[in-house]
Amino acid sequence: MSKPSSRQSYDSLSPTLEQVAALAGVSRATVSRVVNGSPKVLPDTVAAVERAIVELGYVPNRAARALVTRRTDSVALVVPEPDSRVFSDPFFAGILRGVSSALAPTSSQLVLLIEPSAGDDQRLLRYLRGGHVDGAIIVSHHGRDNVLQELAQLPLPIVFSARPLGVEKPVASVDVDNVAGARTAVEYLLSKGRRKLGTVAGPLDMTAGIDRLTGYQQVMAEQGIPEAVAYGDFTADGGEQAALKLFDEHPDLDGLFVANDLMATAALRVISQLGRRVPEDVAVVGFDDSVVATTTTPKLTTVRQPVVQLGTRLAEILLAKIAGADLTGPEIFSTELIIRGSA
Repeated sequence: MSKPSSRQSYDSLSPTLEQVAALAGVSRATVSRVVNGSPKVLPDTVAAVERAIVELGYVPNRAARALVTRRTDSVALVVPEPDSRVFSDPFFAGILRGVSSALAPTSSQLVLLIEPSAGDDQRLLRYLRGGHVDGAIIVSHHGRDNVLQELAQLPLPIVFSARPLGVEKPVASVDVDNVAGARTAVEYLLSKGRRKLGTVAGPLDMTAGIDRLTGYQQVMAEQGIPEAVAYGDFTADGGEQAALKLFDEHPDLDGLFVANDLMATAALRVISQLGRRVPEDVAVVGFDDSVVATTTTPKLTTVRQPVVQLGTRLAEILLAKIAGADLTGPEIFSTELIIRGSA
């Protein structure tokens, strides 16, 4: 008769910590330290425990582990936007890809928190205070009420996707140089001989909206050219309404900088509806270099921001803060102008 395998010799359908310890030839406490990622275990011992875990098919009890480590192995990606925008704007898909890639080698699970309903910020804050996650990444935040101040004050590792408006406490954030990116776009339009330049700006309760408008205004002031501004909300519908207003007030524009690609696609449609040609009559530059930039006719010249890398870096900083690192202050990525048919 053949000798039963180690797995067959145990009666339990769910292997226990004690069974792993017996197979590995170590104490239960040693197995616990390995499972919880303690650095105070010799490499040979770690290897023996890991072999036993694989052979037995042991799965750690997450609830018990949380009691020991005070960790949930979950992090939140907080997007205080309606779900209609989250699932229609390619920016969020890129951030999610980057965050997920950074979390993949770890045991951390991602929890997506979308704004539940208008004005219900306290529900979000209660969840984050409740110990459900080890930390949070805040993306696409607006400078309204006191919610950003309250988020920054939470006793929880937090990273923001841009500097939070109105928050005086030093916080960790990751962003691109939106001012420089907008300047590059406007300067490029000027270099192509355009002199009547307008902009469809983003909302002024968001860092990106403010900074991209600032870049446009800086160049216009330096060149002594009057401004032509209409405001959108980073959605296609908002961009369409802003473009209609802008061309109604300034029908002779020959260049247009739009604060994101979704609004730029709507602006291209408006220009066509007005019987004008792109780029012959109006040159257009967007911002993002999202997937929609290559689906327009003509294809969209745009300012590229490395969205996936931004998401990855947000998650890396959050994981470091959860592990005890004292990280504050902004990290800023550069942008790049991608030239296509619209300009």
